[in-house]
Amino acid sequence: MKPLPPARPHRAWIIAAVTFIAMIGAAGFRSVPSVMMDPLHMEFGWSHATVGLAMTINMTLFGVISPFSASLMDRLGIRRVVIAALALIAVGAWFSSYILYSWQLLLTWGVLIGVGTGSMSMAFVATVTSRWFVARRGLVSGILTAASATGQLVFLPVLAHLTESLGWRFASLVVALAAASVIPVVALLMRDHPHDVGVEAYGATPADPTAPKVSRGGPGVAIEALLLGARKPVFWLLAGSFAICGATTNGLIGTHFIPAATDHSMPATTAASLLALVGVFDVGGTIASGWLTDRVAPALLLVTYYLGRGVALLALPSLLSPGTTPSTWVFVLFYGLDWVATVPPTIALCRRAFGDRSPVVYGWVFAAHQCGAAIAASGAGWIRDRSGTYDPAFYIAAGLCAVAAVLCWAAAARDRARVTDGDGPGRLSGRVSRSAAALRANLEDDARL
Repeated sequence: MKPLPPARPHRAWIIAAVTFIAMIGAAGFRSVPSVMMDPLHMEFGWSHATVGLAMTINMTLFGVISPFSASLMDRLGIRRVVIAALALIAVGAWFSSYILYSWQLLLTWGVLIGVGTGSMSMAFVATVTSRWFVARRGLVSGILTAASATGQLVFLPVLAHLTESLGWRFASLVVALAAASVIPVVALLMRDHPHDVGVEAYGATPADPTAPKVSRGGPGVAIEALLLGARKPVFWLLAGSFAICGATTNGLIGTHFIPAATDHSMPATTAASLLALVGVFDVGGTIASGWLTDRVAPALLLVTYYLGRGVALLALPSLLSPGTTPSTWVFVLFYGLDWVATVPPTIALCRRAFGDRSPVVYGWVFAAHQCGAAIAASGAGWIRDRSGTYDPAFYIAAGLCAVAAVLCWAAAARDRARVTDGDGPGRLSGRVSRSAAALRANLEDDARL
């Protein structure tokens, strides 16, 4: 009897792997600011607020571009948009190694790399998971989200070592090469939709409509998605909580943890290694969050995450010291597990409320995330310049986490009311009548979530 050929993995898993690699390649730059803030200050005399302004521009564009990139992926395809984004990151990082004036910092770090990274933000993850997966969506969302955050943090010790030994300009060139090296992988292996390669989405059944929908894409679709989201209170609740998420991760800890640690005489390389460990633990935490999102009420997970994060931030000022202590390791472990664990349940709630339009709507929710991060990046630098310490910024962030928990609790109540009222995820334009088959498919998808 002829042996059966080995089963090939579903093409969706290959697409997920390419997305994972692309997210890591794009994440390199977001490690740069916290490592290079002090070297730039020493070389040019720029204040923490000046460097923070460059990150404010970057993070704002990183968020605002997200919904437009999601709509462009509908029109031009995922592969083209991702290749263009990686090219922008590489060009911006390359030219940043030659800067001499602060406006050049704002142009390269802020504008060029902000647009590039924004085109490959969490809306990219939402688009890939919505198109290529029916089963395991929460798990895959967690894995791909971990790639973005972990890639950012794992780059830290490498960039810190390069900055210390060879200078910050050389480290910028390394980031440029990292982004450029991913372009051939995306060009060869990325595909826009399962039907492009003659397969169905992973876990799809005959009841799941996975055929590609015709979309004109472009700015108009992104604006329509914003107007659609603005009509539902759950959108504002998620956007508000996610703004706080961005403020307490990328904006505060991601940008200012190393300067805050060096204020307490901790070596920059040690602080960078601690942030890298946050990235390592983030892999397990985000994947576990994705797994839980497939099984537990997403809003309940969000409440738990934000309350725990607030407690950790409240304790952080007392934990920073010249060396590492057991309490420091506990903070690193917890913050790593919690870093972007909020993303899979937030994507799930968007999908429940907005169905097929959820990737673009989620792009606007993520824009709120980055606006929060941008405000924290500038605000924490301003607080440090005025008070000489980051402690007030950490205490304010802890209080905001409690606010985020309240917003998510309200989102849970709205979600329960939506299910009770029969507002299925596909009711995007207020139509009352639907075909029986489409309605059944939407309800089954809601049950899986």
